[in-house]
Amino acid sequence: MKYGVKSALATTVGTLALAGGAFAQGTPTNGNLPPGALPSSWDPTYNVCRGTDPKCYNNWLPNRQKRVLIFSRTAGPRHANLGTALAAGLNPPLNANNTAVAGLKAWLEAEGIQVDYTEEAGRLPGHSATYAAVIFMSPTRDSLTQHGRAVNPALAVDTTTSAYLDSPKVNLRQYIRGGGGFVAIHNAYGNEYNWPWYEGLLGNANYFNHGAAQNGTVNIVGSADPSTAGLPATWGFHDEWYNLTPYPTKVKFLATVDTNSLASKSTSHPGHGNFHPVAWCQYYDGGRAWLTTLGHNAHSFTADLSGVGAIEFQKLVVQGVKSAMGLTPFCTE
Repeated sequence: MKYGVKSALATTVGTLALAGGAFAQGTPTNGNLPPGALPSSWDPTYNVCRGTDPKCYNNWLPNRQKRVLIFSRTAGPRHANLGTALAAGLNPPLNANNTAVAGLKAWLEAEGIQVDYTEEAGRLPGHSATYAAVIFMSPTRDSLTQHGRAVNPALAVDTTTSAYLDSPKVNLRQYIRGGGGFVAIHNAYGNEYNWPWYEGLLGNANYFNHGAAQNGTVNIVGSADPSTAGLPATWGFHDEWYNLTPYPTKVKFLATVDTNSLASKSTSHPGHGNFHPVAWCQYYDGGRAWLTTLGHNAHSFTADLSGVGAIEFQKLVVQGVKSAMGLTPFCTE
């Protein structure tokens, strides 16, 4: 009798173990690699699906509005085209010298896109936000930390979100993972240097340095893309021409600068020779990311578009934003 009970128990345990093992090895509906994504699209450096594979995109919130949020907070150097720091809150009054934000706002509104803007990190959207894209207009350094929130003793001992210094980072990541669009302009590459996930969002790229601000020739490269449609194959522009370390990988390159057109080079970086990228795109961790290092000068954003190459730059950025929003095909192969 004892033997029979032991035998039955052993058989039951063995069956459960086998069943449990088989279940544990099943394929989840939404695991680390989205359904249909190529194994090569998995990037173990950042633990994300990224590259030009559309299957890396998560369309988890299909009811997004035709609306974007511009974020331009600086926690370090501030580009002149950003002007005076904005007041707290959403859509504070713009100063006459807030040229870049005002320019972007006008360009996108002309396309029927609603535009909000802020320099308050706590305003960044989370996983349930319905913005179609977030635009980082040259934020710098640790702009996604809510500085000073723990200085107040009442907040320092509070574990609710009001004392949560990293909540903007969490919100941005969850927003992207749910299928949000992201656009990086110019010194968005001088932002959050030591956050690996953000470096991946930029295309496995980061700012190292730049030479003199000067005229150069932009080349449109790669296969046809909605963000570069209608642009001339080459056009002049004036910028700082960022050198990058690391150099972008697993992305679709959209534009480069002809380094032979530059009068001078950086003396502390060897440069990128015959292929110096200035714009690219990728799917990243569920979202879309359209990225450019261009946009240093105020005259590239002014209403009269008087700067060298300003008309072409506007067209590139507006079309890039629309593709990141999903209004046009994104990062086509």
